Amino acid sequence: MLLLLLNPASSLLFSPLFFTLGISPKGRATARSYAPAGMAKHSVSWPLVHKRWLLGLLIMLSISTVIAFFIRSALDSCDRHLEQVSQESSANAPVPPNPLSFMRSKRVLMVSHELSLSGGPLLLMELAFLLRTVGAGVSWITIQKPLQTDGVIYNLEDKMLVRGVQVISAKGQEAIDAALTADLVVLNTAVAGKWLDPVLKGNLSRVLPKVLWWIHEMRGHYFKLDFVKHLPLVAGAMIDSHVTADYWKNRTQERLGIKMPETYVVHLGNSKELMEVAEDSIANRVLREHIRESLEVRDEDLLFGIINMGSDMGAQTKFETELRNYVMQKKIQHRVHFVNKTLTVAPYLAAIDVLVQNSQARGECFGRITIEAMAFQLPVLGTAAGGTAEIVVNGTTGMLHPVGKDGVPELAKNMVKLATQVERRLTMGKRGYERVKEVFLEHHMAHRIAVVLKDILRKAKDNQHRHTI
Repeated sequence: MLLLLLNPASSLLFSPLFFTLGISPKGRATARSYAPAGMAKHSVSWPLVHKRWLLGLLIMLSISTVIAFFIRSALDSCDRHLEQVSQESSANAPVPPNPLSFMRSKRVLMVSHELSLSGGPLLLMELAFLLRTVGAGVSWITIQKPLQTDGVIYNLEDKMLVRGVQVISAKGQEAIDAALTADLVVLNTAVAGKWLDPVLKGNLSRVLPKVLWWIHEMRGHYFKLDFVKHLPLVAGAMIDSHVTADYWKNRTQERLGIKMPETYVVHLGNSKELMEVAEDSIANRVLREHIRESLEVRDEDLLFGIINMGSDMGAQTKFETELRNYVMQKKIQHRVHFVNKTLTVAPYLAAIDVLVQNSQARGECFGRITIEAMAFQLPVLGTAAGGTAEIVVNGTTGMLHPVGKDGVPELAKNMVKLATQVERRLTMGKRGYERVKEVFLEHHMAHRIAVVLKDILRKAKDNQHRHTI
């Protein structure tokens, strides 16, 4: 089954349209469509639909390269089951030494440009929780907040408060005091730089030497001097991939005439909770059966998940609207299925067979959904751009294709290859899982971040010592 999850969020909200590709016991391929209850189903021989199917796939992939899972609210039971499985598994897991234990009693201020379901804020929250686990004091500032009450912000702030993270105002004396007394200040994303001047004003020289700037952006419009003019003065920059770090180094010097500070590349890792579910065969089977049954997909059908993310739970993006209109115009509602949005990716990774990461332009800064899929032993078909090329070993854990229109036919061919070469598909999935276990786990990420934080704290201490002499 081809599951085109059109429209994106770094692994967060999803929205699919569904096609199915069935392989008979004799190896003969048939195309079938699946739709919500009440819609007609059809079955035709592969030779009759091959050209039409491939052409449709090419058109679909050309319309929007941003793809998302929108998962129906009726599947909330999956969320509860996932949480229960994680709690039961973690109770029996051995506790390895925590590489961040040196942060105990340290005071950390985290500044995020927004609080949403997009990758940047959620990654910063994850780091906040890791630091709280070892006894660090963590305060949180959100620069941009809507005037009216926002359900997403309310829920995320409540989650932080429960974990002991102090949420404070972005302006006023409380914010200044938090920055001055912190041992470490983490600015999240390039846009967060616009908080520095209006709030800290005359205190900038005391704060910048202890700032770690965590950058996730890969788009040119973030290279504005108003955002990043203080970059050369901070203790360091942390970026999720080597290609993004090189891009920032070259772009800031050529376009803005400023020099990047010492830059640390830190690849991300999968959370313990996700890995526990991915490695629990019973949980995997239950989630797979539940999702496929709810979508009226047979177990023998092959499911492709073409994913990308969007941060707003309520809004319909331009790409989703475009896709929905296309589906209506072509009258293929019986072949395309949209469902509601969710943060819980694990049930859908358990349900699909292949992940397609078709990010365009410069690609993803990292693309965490890629390593999450690999944890579920899924081969990945990704663009040879951005962080994806640093994660996927081409020909071993998946296959890479060029960005842009030239890459669309190659992606379509790769999808057909994995649909028909079962052993190759399964082997790639297993090798992807092995790669995750080697370098993309939470403790790997914690070790990498620990190296950075130790260096930043040392620099801040040296700077303070120089000013007290």
